[in-house]
Amino acid sequence: MSGTPKQGFGPAFRRWRAGRPFWGGLLLTLGGAEILLTEKASLKVIMHIGMQGLAGYLLPVVMVLCGLLTLLSPGQRLFYSIIGVMSSLGTWLTSNLGGFFIGLLLGAVGSCLVFGWLPDQEPRRSRRQRRKEAGAALEAGAVAEAVQVP
Repeated sequence: MSGTPKQGFGPAFRRWRAGRPFWGGLLLTLGGAEILLTEKASLKVIMHIGMQGLAGYLLPVVMVLCGLLTLLSPGQRLFYSIIGVMSSLGTWLTSNLGGFFIGLLLGAVGSCLVFGWLPDQEPRRSRRQRRKEAGAALEAGAVAEAVQVP
């Protein structure tokens, strides 16, 4: 047997996810997919198709592509987020009020998350870890004060 421990899918996925704006790209992709699905709704549900129907399908496809490209190529995230938020806002006019607001909001929030993501930021510690460190620091401070008092 080899000396290296086997790693499962979970740790590998977490490592991959940590290196890119995962939640922003996912929300942007889901927003575009939701708008595309509302375009295929029955005629009783559709409010309006928009400018000759083409832009109603084009902008959600651009949103999906920007979300997927953000996940696959995080180095260009600023460009993809700007294009994503502009296409999200454009769906207000072109496709069922932005997928009945849901797709529009998902796309705008996802684009903002992608824009604000910092690649060199260290991972956040859990609340439990922060409390444990604060308790240890208080305890060390109390011990240091007790030692210094003559």
